[in-house]
Amino acid sequence: MSGAESGLEPRTGEGRPAAPLAGASLPGTSIGVWDPAVRIFHWSLVSAFAVAWLSEEGESLHEFAGYIVLGLVAFRLLWGVVGTAHARFGGFVPSPGSLIGYLRAMMAGRAKRYVGHNPAGGAMIVALLVMLALAGGSGWLMTTDRFWGANWLEDSHEILSELTLLLVGLHVVGVVVSSIAHRENLVVAMVTGRKRPEADSDD
Repeated sequence: MSGAESGLEPRTGEGRPAAPLAGASLPGTSIGVWDPAVRIFHWSLVSAFAVAWLSEEGESLHEFAGYIVLGLVAFRLLWGVVGTAHARFGGFVPSPGSLIGYLRAMMAGRAKRYVGHNPAGGAMIVALLVMLALAGGSGWLMTTDRFWGANWLEDSHEILSELTLLLVGLHVVGVVVSSIAHRENLVVAMVTGRKRPEADSDD
């Protein structure tokens, strides 16, 4: 009876436990995916946007939170170029074809699991960064002498903020759907930075 059949640990000729195969992942193990900078950025952005949304326009708190949002977006753009593998834009920004293919597979209930961002998540990150930059930028312009009191800019700022909130809602829905589909808590993963390795995927 072999070691696999008997349930005993495989051993070498000298009786020592055999080393695991290179690249193999043990059941229940996890790997680091989101580096500390990405996690701190994510939760800081959530907090800053929430404060900006819940505070009144024109108040110092609203403006301060808006400036933090702009600073965080600027940092993420830089980290998307020089950061770790899963943080770089080149690692998760999808092509139109891959995004459409993923969305079709998701609707059919057979979407592939990704260790990093899936194509829909990658596209959402880009959309959120663009909308946050536009909303924050329009808010900053409202404080300048040239655009002070410009009604069209105030209206644009409100619309951009509401569209950003809509994207946030879609992002949350996507996180919930992916968490259920692949039986992993993506919120906890963004706290710990760790996920189930790809080799341990059930897809």
